[in-house]
Amino acid sequence: MEINLSGIVGIVGNYGSGKTEVSINLAVNRQRAGLAVRVADLDLVNPYFRTREARTQLEALGIEVILPPEQYLQADLPVLSPVIAGMIKSTDGLTVLDVGGDDVGAMVLAALADAFAGVDVHLLQVVNPMRPQTSTIEGCLKIRADIEKAAHLTITGLIGNANLITETNPDEIYSGYEFVRQLSAKSGLPLEFITVAKEIFSGVDTGKFACPVLPIARQLVPPWLKAREF
Repeated sequence: MEINLSGIVGIVGNYGSGKTEVSINLAVNRQRAGLAVRVADLDLVNPYFRTREARTQLEALGIEVILPPEQYLQADLPVLSPVIAGMIKSTDGLTVLDVGGDDVGAMVLAALADAFAGVDVHLLQVVNPMRPQTSTIEGCLKIRADIEKAAHLTITGLIGNANLITETNPDEIYSGYEFVRQLSAKSGLPLEFITVAKEIFSGVDTGKFACPVLPIARQLVPPWLKAREF
């Protein structure tokens, strides 16, 4: 099954859910499917592991990356490029909005309310059930409610991102899928896709999943590790 997303797609979730890795790899996946893809770094609260860290790799693939002004790239300042509002109005291809964690990070979406007027926004919640905040259905639903309140937008779908980074094995992928499948049923939100790291992809039976699977090539790694090739 192929991921079928286009238009404006906002990626939200709790801190540590893996939103930015999902955003980056989703952008590459859809660009290789033939879409014109843009990625906007809207993470204004976390100074580490932001889309801007993968800027060179994305631009080399022909993906447009929208960042704060150059002089503020390494600053922890709430700088929002005015280009973002115009980009949201673009209806061709795919625009991925990589949003900061929890309700605090999602507040940036409320600041773009005028730009979102009359625009269909797919707001997708990334869930890693191996993180403490999202290890229960109730915890996931609370995070959803907090983000929606802060963003002034409604979450429209789920992304399963079960992982323990380099320690993940296929059984954890299967149990993570079962968790987000139950969350989908409880919340009424569709499960858009799940993720599997490229390192273990060949050992995972994707026939067990009733949704698309996005291979993840990790880009946001500590300095002593090398990013994976897309």
